[in-house]
Amino acid sequence: MSSLKKVLANAAVAVFALALALALGEIAVRLLLKDATVLFPRYHTDYQYGKYTIRGIRPNAEFRHTSVDGSWTFVTNGRGFRNTREFAYAKPAGKVRVLSLGDSQTQGYEVRQEFTFSAVTERVLRGRKVDAEVINAGVSGYSTAEALVFLESEGYKYNPDVVVLGFYANDFEDNLRAGLFALDGRQRLAEQKYEHIPGVKVQNALYSVAPVRWLSEHSYFYSTFFNGVWEYFKALAARAAKQAVATEYAVASASGPSEKEIDLAAALIERMQQFCADRGIRLIVVDIPMGGKHNRFASSFPPRLVERMKVAGVEHVTSQSLFADFNGAAEMHVAHGHHHISEFTHTLIGAEIGRRVLGPRSLAAKQ
Repeated sequence: MSSLKKVLANAAVAVFALALALALGEIAVRLLLKDATVLFPRYHTDYQYGKYTIRGIRPNAEFRHTSVDGSWTFVTNGRGFRNTREFAYAKPAGKVRVLSLGDSQTQGYEVRQEFTFSAVTERVLRGRKVDAEVINAGVSGYSTAEALVFLESEGYKYNPDVVVLGFYANDFEDNLRAGLFALDGRQRLAEQKYEHIPGVKVQNALYSVAPVRWLSEHSYFYSTFFNGVWEYFKALAARAAKQAVATEYAVASASGPSEKEIDLAAALIERMQQFCADRGIRLIVVDIPMGGKHNRFASSFPPRLVERMKVAGVEHVTSQSLFADFNGAAEMHVAHGHHHISEFTHTLIGAEIGRRVLGPRSLAAKQ
């Protein structure tokens, strides 16, 4: 056998062995870990907004998420928003435009596209004969800091009448991890850096290969491996972020984030409020509830944050005001997977936003 034939034979054996190993791995994961494994490709890429480079969802994409709870289709437009239509910067005359900001809870992980709170808000408004459109600019992993950057550098260009910020408890840590802003010695918000694209370069390379895109949506073995690596480096980034700031940032109480983390989040929201007020935009901050046992929930708003928002005149919707009657009775979060808020929870949030856009604060007395 010639040397070339030997090389080709060895290569064929290696390819066969690799394919067999992957097939066996896939079978093993499906048999042992399928119910605990999620196929949730993030499809992030980088966007340049003014002086900032931050992440977003890939534009003009269509992909699926799958877990034991179901399968959900995601469609993005040319700007990476989870919308099936495009939006020009110039708002048509008579149009009411709402811009939704936040992380995967806002984007709508584990929720059908037409049942995100953004989609529900739009239907509520249109049902009341309001010519409205809601832009879902939620991005999985987003911090409040990234939402602020997007609003100030890009979101305002769409001339929204209302900006809705979905605030979830992990935003406190995510603000540190992003490192875009910090509090100076006088507790003022200061810009720290102008780029935050964790894992994006790797995803850009991976998702440029069609077979890898297919694996990300169909292979439990691939997803188990990728998610494990992702969570490992995410934890490293979180530890590095906390070590890079004052020690008190990392010292959270038993009931939640530290005072410094809360103060940073509050400062980001206050700046967002001022930015919106200067442009005649209404800001509504929504408390995305945390899940607990037996369909119970907890607020993502610690009292210190609520007080800061009240002092700053920030309109906010508390989870207690929306969900108290359903605590322990309704499925507030998806049962398995990553336990994002359910379509039921999205519906109540969207309906309340719609009511607020239509008239006075319907739940002000309860808050």
